[in-house]
Amino acid sequence: MAVDLSMPVLVVDDYNTMVRIICNLLRQLGFQNIDDASDGASALEKMRARKYGLVISDWNMEPMTGYALLKEVRADPALAATPFIMVTAESKTENVIAAKKAGVSNYIVKPFNAQTLRSKIEAVFPDLQVPAA
Repeated sequence: MAVDLSMPVLVVDDYNTMVRIICNLLRQLGFQNIDDASDGASALEKMRARKYGLVISDWNMEPMTGYALLKEVRADPALAATPFIMVTAESKTENVIAAKKAGVSNYIVKPFNAQTLRSKIEAVFPDLQVPAA
């Protein structure tokens, strides 16, 4: 499946600086259609209003975590197929396993750079040719 770099991407993080960093990295990779949400509940609301081609979400947020968001997305037939990359400062094996069991598409441990983000996105979309940052 070829992926259009103009597809809508949703970045979910309660830390504004991290949202800005991820959005900038995505723009470096050629993505232009980027929305953001500050927690899982607002992300879910946005996802029900608009079809996103990719969600990149932080794990640790209040009141609804990225993990809870992932489980909600996978349980909703209208959203279940949405590619979902989890971002976290936690590299605990049990978190990675829990996210995989919940249906995460890929997992990124902070800190990361454009090349790491590019490789994680390419792993989710094997036919995607993301320009080098």
